[in-house]
Amino acid sequence: MAVMQASPSPEGEGLQEWTRADIAALFDLPFTELIFRAATVHREHHDPVAVQRSTLLSIKTGGCPEDCGYCAQSVHADSGVKVTKLMDVQAVLQAAAQAKDHGSTRFCMGAAWRNPKDRDMPAVVAMVQGVRAMGLETCMTLGMLEPHQARQLADAGLDYYNHNIDTSPERYGDVITTRTFADRLETLDNVRAAGMKTCCGGIVGMGETREDRVGFLHALASMPEPPESVPINALVPVKGTVLGDMLADTPLAKIDDIEFVRTVAVARITMPRSMVRLSAGRESMGEATQALCFLAGANSIFTGDKLLTAANAGDDRDGALFAKLGLRGMAAEAPTRHPGPFGEAQDRLEPGSRRLSTAARSATPGQARGDEVCEAP
Repeated sequence: MAVMQASPSPEGEGLQEWTRADIAALFDLPFTELIFRAATVHREHHDPVAVQRSTLLSIKTGGCPEDCGYCAQSVHADSGVKVTKLMDVQAVLQAAAQAKDHGSTRFCMGAAWRNPKDRDMPAVVAMVQGVRAMGLETCMTLGMLEPHQARQLADAGLDYYNHNIDTSPERYGDVITTRTFADRLETLDNVRAAGMKTCCGGIVGMGETREDRVGFLHALASMPEPPESVPINALVPVKGTVLGDMLADTPLAKIDDIEFVRTVAVARITMPRSMVRLSAGRESMGEATQALCFLAGANSIFTGDKLLTAANAGDDRDGALFAKLGLRGMAAEAPTRHPGPFGEAQDRLEPGSRRLSTAARSATPGQARGDEVCEAP
């Protein structure tokens, strides 16, 4: 079955321009053909049996002023999440050391903020420096970043900054009303300008249509440079949140497993060099579904019993699954840093990066408001 191929980008060798029609055609492929194509692309760019283990820690929980409809940490949610202050640096480093002992090579830190205050940056910087000194890959999600804050994190050695777009530009305003889709892109621009890599994905199973999933992946693949890290979350409906209450006990509360695997496969094909991460929702997936996701190109999971405030598959369960499937943990790799306009702590961006058009950035009037979302809801 023929599918329209994405056109090479005239702005840079190796980049492709994916249209929504291209991506919709991939979703419409027979399932086995789609998985075959995704697995082929995966093998061209990644070790097919290596999966990175990551750990995600909530360094500041609850009390977020944003109204993300899925998030238990929003002040607008009646979820019972206890609000905490920013963790002590040493406590974070101890958690990172434990994660490394359990096999993680990536340590992610999330704070339930709209944006960090400058008074919090010294502690955050110390966390990054301490975790990186352990030889772990580092990622943070703190909400919106001003350019000077992005430079501080880059100078501290932060490898990735997570700032998810959540869903398609058209659906964004149905999920979040306190920030625009363009606001999210602005923070991602600040992250890239500072030389850090972006970690950007979203959540499926929020009652969206396949057309929305097409738009979501198109927005990611059409960024100036596709995110180096793409977390794919399946909604974990939490009682007391807008979406949790709306979708509870309905078929929409859980995305069909085959459709979830299709989403992973299309993400792999359209963003071949990116890490595709199985994030929230994995604890409710059977082993067969997870195996299909790995076959389709997912090459990272979050380990441990919790993702921020959501339950997650534990280390023992993950170890047993890896053994059954013949998978192995990915070894840590030191990222390449390079001098840039803001100092020596920048990561080298691939040549031929693209900028989103003004129309793509602004979407439609009155649409798409939102806030920072962690790597797992």
